[in-house]
Amino acid sequence: MTSLETRDLTIRFGGHVAVNRVSCTFRPGELTAIVGPNGAGKTTYFNLISGQLRPTDGSILFDGADITQLTAPLRTRAGLGRAFQLTNLFPNLSVEENVRLAVQSAHGVHYDMLRPWMTRRDLIARADAILDEVALGGRRNVAATALSHGDQRKLEVALMMALKPKVFMFDEPTAGMSIDEVPVVLNLIAKLKQDSSKIILLVEHKMDVVRSLADRIIVLHNGQLVADGKPAEVIASPIVQEAYLGIAPGKSAA
Repeated sequence: MTSLETRDLTIRFGGHVAVNRVSCTFRPGELTAIVGPNGAGKTTYFNLISGQLRPTDGSILFDGADITQLTAPLRTRAGLGRAFQLTNLFPNLSVEENVRLAVQSAHGVHYDMLRPWMTRRDLIARADAILDEVALGGRRNVAATALSHGDQRKLEVALMMALKPKVFMFDEPTAGMSIDEVPVVLNLIAKLKQDSSKIILLVEHKMDVVRSLADRIIVLHNGQLVADGKPAEVIASPIVQEAYLGIAPGKSAA
């Protein structure tokens, strides 16, 4: 069973402690939302898990192995998938070509003139199936650079799906999207939740999005883990509402 754990994870930038001894275990079949005010350390924590940053102290365990010193590409190969902060689109290639390259990477396929057409055909079929899942089947021949912001985010989800990760990491997936585009991406994430073998992590400021998707919420403040529990419990906590979500006691979380 897939497991992901951070133990006393800490990073300092000079005298500033951005993430301070955060210990947390993430479980398969569960979507965990990471919330907190601006500057709380949410994205920095994500960067530590995905390998964009190296911790000052602490460790990260993935499937029982210590991956603290692994590079981001090696973590991706191990099964950590991240979308929306780091875009891996090839803007001048078509939507289908982008996904096909991701499928090819996941399967370790390298083309040469002696490889049979069946291999390429299978890769295209897999890419097209993924595009249909993310509602981009009708745009498979469009250049990635010509997609709307919302469609580019859907393509990023498709690329992550093509890599078959064990962990899906979404950093503010609805940021910059139109009202019409938001439900499509939320539905995609909800579909991913149906696979009980996957771990899903979500950084999100919008509490309506968090409420609609999360099985669990953890709250960071000043780099520290200050709350961890079921959404209703965490959102109802007076200290979380007032100090970390900016909601006065007695008011509802919007």
